[in-house]
Amino acid sequence: MRFKRAGFLTKIVVLALLIYLAGSLLDLRGRIQEVEAQRAALERQVTDQRLENQQLQDAIENSDDPAMLEQVARDKGFVKQGEELYLDVAN
Repeated sequence: MRFKRAGFLTKIVVLALLIYLAGSLLDLRGRIQEVEAQRAALERQVTDQRLENQQLQDAIENSDDPAMLEQVARDKGFVKQGEELYLDVAN
């Protein structure tokens, strides 16, 4: 059985199709990289939000703890009676 050689027009069509497919493949690869970068950023946001939620949950659970109350007061800038507060204004 002998095969007929492809004509010039057939070769041009196949070449154009291959070029189109290669371009589409490169475009899809770029889109995949963009989506993976977005996914990584969203995963970081989820991790940060879970950590913040855990910290808030711990603060709620320990809201009656005297050490926690003192820490919150210190964070707000309160001092104990008779205690002197020095602020570093050099920075």
